[in-house]
Amino acid sequence: MEVKVFDDYVLPNTALEDKQLDANYFQTVPYMEQFNKKHGTHIAGLDGIHFEPMGLYPGKEKGTEPKQGAVIAIPDDVTNSARALKLLETQGWIKLTPGKELNSITKQDIVENPKNVQVKEMQAAMLPRAVNEVDYAVINGNYAMEGGLTTDQAITMEKKDSDAAKQHANIISVRAGDENREDIKTLIEVLKSDDVKKFIEEKYKGAVVSVF
Repeated sequence: MEVKVFDDYVLPNTALEDKQLDANYFQTVPYMEQFNKKHGTHIAGLDGIHFEPMGLYPGKEKGTEPKQGAVIAIPDDVTNSARALKLLETQGWIKLTPGKELNSITKQDIVENPKNVQVKEMQAAMLPRAVNEVDYAVINGNYAMEGGLTTDQAITMEKKDSDAAKQHANIISVRAGDENREDIKTLIEVLKSDDVKKFIEEKYKGAVVSVF
């Protein structure tokens, strides 16, 4: 197996579509579906391998209950903003419009806010550096890890069985029609092995979790 590393979220899919790759492993189902619609590609999603949970991290405030008017920074992109708001609701800090699909939740869906927390949207990559400038921040697992934050510092994390984990696991993707290739089946079998699960647990210590 030859592994190629990309530093953006477009080229892995265009290279797959152009038959420069046989599979890629970096995206979620919602992103893949949106990409296909926007670019006219024919990419199919297979098994989920891992999930990078978001965590609620303390900044200027350290308590597990926010003070009145606490400022909470969250990612500004639609998908991760919705996940962050849902995590705050799970923690009991806010309540959201009931019954909405996860990816459609926005700040306007905050229907109860007893502590009058102020939600401040920022670029996801900036959050680890900005956490000490706000009271709390909800940070993606990969950016938290890059910023030197550990899961034991988080007040709470997205759970392995959460809606976010079900919808936003990183999947193996292939060209439509290649789903039943034997080499693709073997790749998935290896990635879903006990050895890989152990590697994820030991290396990432909760910042990345297997979903198999």
